[in-house]
Amino acid sequence: MIALVSLSSCGPKDGDYRLEILTTNDLHGSYFDSTYVGDMTKPSLLAVKYYADSVRKAAGKNNVILIDAGDFLQGNNAAYYYNYVETGKSHIASRMFDYIGYDVVVGGNHDVETGHPVYDRVAAELKKAGIPYLSGNAIRNDDGGRYFPEYTILKKGGLKVAVLGYNNANIKAWLNESLWSGTHYISLLPLVQEDVDRIRAKEKPEIVIVVAHTGTGSGNGQVLESQGLDLFNSLNGVDAVICAHDHRPFIDNNGSTILLNSGSHARNVGHGSISLTIDDGKVVSKTLSAELIAVDADKADKEMKASFQSDYDAVKEFTVRKVGKLSVDMNSRDALTGMSDYVNFIHTVSLGCSPAEISVAAPISTNTFIKAGDLIYNDLFSLYQYENQLFVLTMSGQEIKDYLEVSYDQWIQTATKPGDHVLNIQAREDPRNNMKRWSFRAATYNFDSMAGLNYTVDVSKPYGERITISSMADGSAFDISRTYNVAMTSYRASGGGDLLPKIGVDTDNIDDRVVNKYPEIRELMYEYLKENGSINPEVTGDPKVIGHWEFIPEDIAKAGIAADMQLLYGNRP
Repeated sequence: MIALVSLSSCGPKDGDYRLEILTTNDLHGSYFDSTYVGDMTKPSLLAVKYYADSVRKAAGKNNVILIDAGDFLQGNNAAYYYNYVETGKSHIASRMFDYIGYDVVVGGNHDVETGHPVYDRVAAELKKAGIPYLSGNAIRNDDGGRYFPEYTILKKGGLKVAVLGYNNANIKAWLNESLWSGTHYISLLPLVQEDVDRIRAKEKPEIVIVVAHTGTGSGNGQVLESQGLDLFNSLNGVDAVICAHDHRPFIDNNGSTILLNSGSHARNVGHGSISLTIDDGKVVSKTLSAELIAVDADKADKEMKASFQSDYDAVKEFTVRKVGKLSVDMNSRDALTGMSDYVNFIHTVSLGCSPAEISVAAPISTNTFIKAGDLIYNDLFSLYQYENQLFVLTMSGQEIKDYLEVSYDQWIQTATKPGDHVLNIQAREDPRNNMKRWSFRAATYNFDSMAGLNYTVDVSKPYGERITISSMADGSAFDISRTYNVAMTSYRASGGGDLLPKIGVDTDNIDDRVVNKYPEIRELMYEYLKENGSINPEVTGDPKVIGHWEFIPEDIAKAGIAADMQLLYGNRP
């Protein structure tokens, strides 16, 4: 039996209690159930509303806590539109969280990526709606205090619940300091335990929930980016740990604490239950359970959908506007096998930004196919989904060569004869569906190539001996001792992917090398189309501008890569 009682100064009344915890994370702009183009229906906050209301109806509204664990402001047309285009009204995320009845929202690294004007505004809007925005490891540089609150107290079902919230500790590895100026982000260990101890002593809650936008990780305490299992395995006095960031659906329960990671893009709702008994004013027993609820995209809340229809219409109008033409079909997956029209386009845009002499770029997507013909703004989101800026910074010729060695070492493995694997792949269990499949060992968005150079990648050689740079794109000599101006994303310049740190570049002081900064790369693509009218591979693939690179020797590389791509993707387009 659920006791529905109010708090007194002496704490909860004796009896049995049960609270339900519902979680989302890494929504990446999944506000609407439509992709704005075509008739595909996808999971969204509209369907999350259906599930939240279903649990509230069954358990009682005051016995349900709804939490989002961050990365909701980036990754989708609607997020971009309300971040930077329609800024005269409250952000759609703030309004949707309020409409659905979220109790707590925690910041993620991609929320910080939008910049102070966006996330500070959204935090203020949420606060006005009575929804705390937590990010307790964002520390002010001026006085050492918290930039955002680290916790809030909820009164649910006659119990006092402390919810602590934190962002990812590795912000500086991906984002330029201008996006988080005035603050710095610190490790969750030992910070969270110190906060838990202090808050338990001060507030005396019956239930404590820790929400952290950090990957689940392996629990070895070595990865700053992924401290979920580190927290789960080490925290005392905590009933639930909610993590995020890695898009990996995951649950665990050790009897005293549950761990929830719902994955991403509203595909699942994390569901935790906590049952406890109060006797003589004290918690004498506690039972916990955890599960993931798959979200049915078709179960969108109709009233909510109607309420936000005008927002959807505005985003769709922005999304489908024509921005130029594409002269041939473009498949982003081609970028895994060598030079491609997709990455060549990014290189061409980057090299057009003064004073860039060399461009660094990776395939941000490997699942994008765009047919030749008219391009709409939505196609630019498909080509480049992140809000990365473009930086031009100085690198020596030796650093450039070393950088390429590091990049391709993630991409390929040494193959000495036909039939050997060339791509750096392995067969392993996919944590998203527990099925075994072939996949890259490293993230493909870190597979950087360079333009402005002519070079080869010898797949038969070991790391450190694979790259041979023959010249600059225009045929002039490449000088290993000279300094060059290199264009790359702000993510990469800040240390993202660990490529620059691996060659000894101090990314904590990267501004010492930066000679120019440009807006977001997607906007640079848009400006290119406004000026040139189309993406024409004969232009964007001009070897006199971008140069040429290839895998050698051909007899080993070509057949090996084709076989590996078959393992990875089969006959899928």
